[in-house]
Amino acid sequence: MKNLTRLILLVTVIAAVTGFAIRKESSSRFDTHASHLIIRPDDVKWGPASPKLPPGAQFAVLEGDPSKPGASYTLRAKVPDGYSVPPHWHPMDEKVTVIQGMMRLGMGEKFDPAKLRDLPAGSYALLPKGEPHFNLYQGETIIQLHGIGPYDINYVNPADDPSRKK
Repeated sequence: MKNLTRLILLVTVIAAVTGFAIRKESSSRFDTHASHLIIRPDDVKWGPASPKLPPGAQFAVLEGDPSKPGASYTLRAKVPDGYSVPPHWHPMDEKVTVIQGMMRLGMGEKFDPAKLRDLPAGSYALLPKGEPHFNLYQGETIIQLHGIGPYDINYVNPADDPSRKK
């Protein structure tokens, strides 16, 4: 009976220690935020977009750091009616949700209006890394982007990159 009690105690201690270690590892690996985050539409702080985008776009980082490798991020982009981004690709998967307006998205290395697909508010698109695409917007449009950084944009034709122009 004494050995059985010791065995139960030993198993209980091992389970408690192992369980704690598993919970601690899970917590540090998966829980990246110390507390919840709520951002209402009026709380969004808009600022200049990346210099690699054509003038007129605004960005708002909701969480994370889109410039940091391996870090998750969520950001929003607001663009005016008629805004367009020439054919480009990203070194990471681009996950897009249309919040407001109309994003017209085309796939390929050349801007072809016949390839544009309408993505109204509520639409979602997953654009795999390295996949060339282009877009045109109807009405003031807000899109939400999320993924794992670093976020970057590379133009099929380097001459289209606004950051290279003086």
